[in-house]
Amino acid sequence: MEKLQIGRAALTWLRGGVNHLDGGAMFGVVPKALWSRKYPTDEKNLIELRTDPILLQLDGKNYLIDSGIGTDKLTAKQIRNFGAKELSFLEESLHELGLKPTEIDAVLMTHLHFDHASGLSKQGKEGYETIFSNAVIYTTAIEWEEMRHPNIRSVNTYWEINWRSIEHQVETFADELEIAEGLRMIHTGGHSEGHAIIVFEDGEDCFIHMADLMPTNAHENKLWALAYDDYPVTSVHEKQEWMEYGYNRQAWFTFYHDAYYRAIRFNKEGERIQEVKRIRE
Repeated sequence: MEKLQIGRAALTWLRGGVNHLDGGAMFGVVPKALWSRKYPTDEKNLIELRTDPILLQLDGKNYLIDSGIGTDKLTAKQIRNFGAKELSFLEESLHELGLKPTEIDAVLMTHLHFDHASGLSKQGKEGYETIFSNAVIYTTAIEWEEMRHPNIRSVNTYWEINWRSIEHQVETFADELEIAEGLRMIHTGGHSEGHAIIVFEDGEDCFIHMADLMPTNAHENKLWALAYDDYPVTSVHEKQEWMEYGYNRQAWFTFYHDAYYRAIRFNKEGERIQEVKRIRE
């Protein structure tokens, strides 16, 4: 498991599963001739995408950033269609670190699409039950509303089995929420109407988790938005603002979906100055 220390924050990437999606959908209107130079694709135009939560340990607290693809949520058809060649080993990853799910203090949900929220619960004796029973689960109020009342488009990604058993743990916010000193969740919209990013600042040290505004290192270009985005223009504007903010802070940018990089740090000119590569088995 890859680790990174940023100021007071210790980050560890866990194994939350992997899927393979159409590269064209992940890069929207960007021609394949351009995006394929920056992110590998197979002969079927599929690209590898991790769904790996980040364990964030800060001031004696254990936080998770998103929850992975889960272990028992996908049907055989969905496993085939999403190219889910590996489901979640989230609890096993925590066990390797000497942690139990009950020791997670909070889960910071950037949004609640199935590939981010399916790891919050699992099948029990009487239906699905929460995994992180002592955790507060933070998300935006807009996202939580759509999770429970999806529209004709979003019903395919907001699943009742992912929210019923955890609703008593959910706490929502509108625009911004300080989780701990220097650690904020900020509503951006774009990918979904309720999408949020995570920003941590500790003196000169900073990381920004852009979630699905910048799902991989290849999405660094501010104009490269996903075909999956509900509001792509919002994605572009928010991405521009936070990329420039991060460049000026010489921040680390962390990834949930990238199969090749866990984090990249940029200087004020937007040049890569440090990298944490994913260890590929």
